[in-house]
Amino acid sequence: MAGDFSQAMARRGLTMEQTLGHVALVVRDYDEALAFFTRTLNFTVVEDTRLSEDRRWVLVAPPGSQGASLLLARAATPEQANYVGKQTGGRVFLFLHTDDFWRDYREMTAKGVRFVGPPREEEYGWVAVFEDLYGNKWDLLEPTRVGGSKT
Repeated sequence: MAGDFSQAMARRGLTMEQTLGHVALVVRDYDEALAFFTRTLNFTVVEDTRLSEDRRWVLVAPPGSQGASLLLARAATPEQANYVGKQTGGRVFLFLHTDDFWRDYREMTAKGVRFVGPPREEEYGWVAVFEDLYGNKWDLLEPTRVGGSKT
């Protein structure tokens, strides 16, 4: 069905553009998460808007990013709090692409970021898995080919 819709649009000379806007990361506390992402990972604050007495809309992104931003979403219920740090059940959750793996690896290590294994060179680039302040796993990745998305 979806293919039929795309083909019909193409026959009319129309295209559909979509993009991933934000990825929500459940956090324990807005300010501790902001401190980690801005001071430790050098992310920039895209937006920090108070929505109510206890809710904020907090977006951060890596420096120079043109892609999706990270929505820091404070857990509002005990059930949500149970998922802080384990949104993907221990799998790598997010992929932080860099133009200089070793620069960022050294800087992150110096700032106390916990890497769960040594850096390794894969066919798609240099990669090392690290944990954010809550234990979510990320790949630090310098892609070297299409598919790893280095363009």
